[in-house]
Amino acid sequence: MLLVDTNFSSGPILNYLRNAGHTVMFAGGKPNDFLAKATPGYQQLDYSNPAELADLCTQLGIEYLVPGCNDRSYYSCAEVSETLHFPGIDRLEATETINHKQKFRSYAQREGLSVPRVFDNDETPACAVIVKPVDAYSGRGITVVQAGETSQLHKAIGTAKAESRSGDCLVEEYVEGQLYSHSAFVVNGRVVQDFVVIEHGSANRFVVDTSHLAIDFPVEVHTRIRREIEHLAQSLRLCDGLVHTQFLLKGNEFWLVEITRRCPGDLYSQLIELSTGFPYVASYAKGFLGQRAAPGPLKQNFILRHTLTLPHEGLLQHLHFNHPVHMERWVPIAATGDFIAPSPVGRMALLFARCANAADLQTLASLATQRRLYTFNG
Repeated sequence: MLLVDTNFSSGPILNYLRNAGHTVMFAGGKPNDFLAKATPGYQQLDYSNPAELADLCTQLGIEYLVPGCNDRSYYSCAEVSETLHFPGIDRLEATETINHKQKFRSYAQREGLSVPRVFDNDETPACAVIVKPVDAYSGRGITVVQAGETSQLHKAIGTAKAESRSGDCLVEEYVEGQLYSHSAFVVNGRVVQDFVVIEHGSANRFVVDTSHLAIDFPVEVHTRIRREIEHLAQSLRLCDGLVHTQFLLKGNEFWLVEITRRCPGDLYSQLIELSTGFPYVASYAKGFLGQRAAPGPLKQNFILRHTLTLPHEGLLQHLHFNHPVHMERWVPIAATGDFIAPSPVGRMALLFARCANAADLQTLASLATQRRLYTFNG
């Protein structure tokens, strides 16, 4: 089988597949990525080129194709699967509907799903808007423009189009709500297991760097979100597997913002596994092996995930922690002396911290979100 990603976030996927007895190759265009350096089986390939990816699959006799932890990986797998027909990968039409922001908004409006209002690029909305590339991620090319700021709107549209592979952008109503993610495993269009995670951006408000399982999330809202995800899975005839969604919540009203079928990055899988004991990685990978995820008993551990990033550039010397932290896991990304670019490009490390209870978890999350947990070179 072939895993299409070499980023460290795909490490748990590779480990699961190999521990399950599979022979796994993995492809990526960056020979300095974690998987390329750490293990045998690396195939240097720019998988954004689906023709080259298809040729590699044919040459290696690949039976199963597993997308990694970024949108481009899944999209290329969907393009290849149109002709090579791998299990667990959606039709290209469904993939485009989900991954292309403009197409998803149009689909969602037709289906009655909860999404922000969308405006044409030549409109001058009477409300604040957020402008995004239709096919970029990690906060790139995003700008918030206040109502009536026509020149700023034109500038934001230009910025978003410059970051877009297709040169297109989305202009939609700016909703000021709390960001969450809903990570659900579906079988036959029904959610069999799901999780809600509260998310914050401390270094860059458009990039999540601090998160934990939501505490006391409204049951009625959770039920409505499940229904909308099931509607989406059924209407687009999605394959069994993961449907990962980001949404905004304000009061009891929510808006779907982003949906993807690939495993989220920055080791989101480990946040769920450490917090609940649920085999998130195995459940994700099984979908591409023609197998199904199954619900199971869950634990309750209070775990914070925090990606150490900067709002500005800097040369890493050390980090000084201002508050005690029970480190469950520390994943170094940068080394002393490395130049750290501002978020979303540069990252120093990933921290998984264990807390004694919900109150301590919320306190630690607040410290991280306010950037008071540690001092860079302090």
